Amino acid sequence: MPVPEIVPGGGRTAREAAPACRRWRRFRRNRRGYWSLLLFGILFILSLGAELISNDVPVLIYYQGGYYFPMVREYPETVFGGDFETETDYKDPYILQRITTDGNRALFPLNRHSFNTINLAIDGPVPSPPTSENILGTDDRGRDVFARLLYGFRLSVLFGFALTIVGTLVGIVSGAIQGFFGGRTDLFFQRFIEVWSAMPELYLLIIFASIFKPSVLLLLILLSLFSWMGLSDYVRAEFLKGRNMEYVKAARALGVSNVTIMVRHLLPNGMTPVITFLPFRMSASILALTSLDFLGLGVPPATPSLGELLAQGKSNIDAWWLSLSTFTVLVGTLVLLIFIGEALREAFDPRKI
Repeated sequence: MPVPEIVPGGGRTAREAAPACRRWRRFRRNRRGYWSLLLFGILFILSLGAELISNDVPVLIYYQGGYYFPMVREYPETVFGGDFETETDYKDPYILQRITTDGNRALFPLNRHSFNTINLAIDGPVPSPPTSENILGTDDRGRDVFARLLYGFRLSVLFGFALTIVGTLVGIVSGAIQGFFGGRTDLFFQRFIEVWSAMPELYLLIIFASIFKPSVLLLLILLSLFSWMGLSDYVRAEFLKGRNMEYVKAARALGVSNVTIMVRHLLPNGMTPVITFLPFRMSASILALTSLDFLGLGVPPATPSLGELLAQGKSNIDAWWLSLSTFTVLVGTLVLLIFIGEALREAFDPRKI
């Protein structure tokens, strides 16, 4: 491996930038991974604007010469000619007539249902099959499945990002400390990881779920306690390999601090396993959230969740649209992340640099 130059001020040399360009070109040559990244990015960006795609309130209302933004501010129905000071129900036929006639206009999202909107106009039992109003049908409470899938996908991806970032940062720090200092520090950390990894994670989740009120933050904290251990082993190995390199010894001889050596010189060489494992770790985080929601140990019941929809599909076998649509979204997301991870692993393969 070529010895990187020690550049004052932390600037990147041309030799350091060239491998990054070659890796990007190799990643783009993997058409499956490249198009999976584009498709996943587009879907995630669309899900960030879920309120603009699927919602039971208009995006914009022009009423009697004034403009109103119901997504930003709540308006009492007296503003639109109603009788009560309560929040406006924009699915009320009377309110709809007031804001869409006599020169008034209302711009609604493509799907006029939010994740918690109950369709009271269903003529039949729920779950109800797909119709023109509910394109993917409704769940067992009359809520629109498409809206819950859209919001649930966003929650799953954001949770996966958060858990991956927290687990990666903790794993990098712990692995770097073990590998760089070695000796008793490494021995202590290894014994601690052995004991900590033997803890029954599922039992702990059940205990904490019974003690505390379920929330996304609580779930993120509990899963973060265990998600860092797998990555720390790879970072530790990279730091153990690099701590005795000549450029590290030269930096020590020049009086460079341990933190600077770890961050500027050893960490870049140890980032290859970190980056290549990111999509796989994220897919594991999404799958963990879905599994816990399926078991009823995840997010609060009213929160849109892929696992909760799968549980409904299990309880309502005849409602095929619940299981099929949720399975398609979940498997599609995991497959895209796996393809991205495979492309990254090939792009960062040291044998191809």
